[in-house]
Amino acid sequence: MGPQAPEYDKWGEIQRATFRDKLFPKSDDQSGLVYLLLKEKEKWGDKIYVESEYYFEGYWMEIVGKFDNITDKYTEIEKGVGGALRRRHAEKVSGSYGRVWEEYLKEAGYGRESWRRPFITHFTGCQPCIGDHNQMYSGQTCFDAMQKALTFADNQVLRSYGFVHPDLLDPSTVDPLPFDYPA
Repeated sequence: MGPQAPEYDKWGEIQRATFRDKLFPKSDDQSGLVYLLLKEKEKWGDKIYVESEYYFEGYWMEIVGKFDNITDKYTEIEKGVGGALRRRHAEKVSGSYGRVWEEYLKEAGYGRESWRRPFITHFTGCQPCIGDHNQMYSGQTCFDAMQKALTFADNQVLRSYGFVHPDLLDPSTVDPLPFDYPA
């Protein structure tokens, strides 16, 4: 059903006929998966798990504007806890470090309104490769949001080494953090 398939255009038509609210005429991975679950449940139903407890991926329009608040929440937790979470961990991060964090993230929840760091930010409608973006927003809006998402993710890695991008729209600027940040 993907772009490499010879029947790609045909699959787009089939998906639009099946899902009347599908906005784009092209076949896509989410619609393909749901199509398989609907039409070939016996064959694929036991092989596909659809996660519904955790907000695994979020629509970029909902998430990108929350990055600063998410960062602030994590920093607030680190300040309140002290040394247990405020450490550089360039070495292999152990499961125990994740369990320590989990204790403080319980109130964050797992759903759409969660303030956990997003695992995936999904840029539905941006279509950067073909430039045929949803007319609800400009191509520049998509580009800026992608830049913020990538820099936000980069900060999660850099932070382990004591660095940070101070501005999510400026990936070229990296500042060192004080050793005991955020003391």
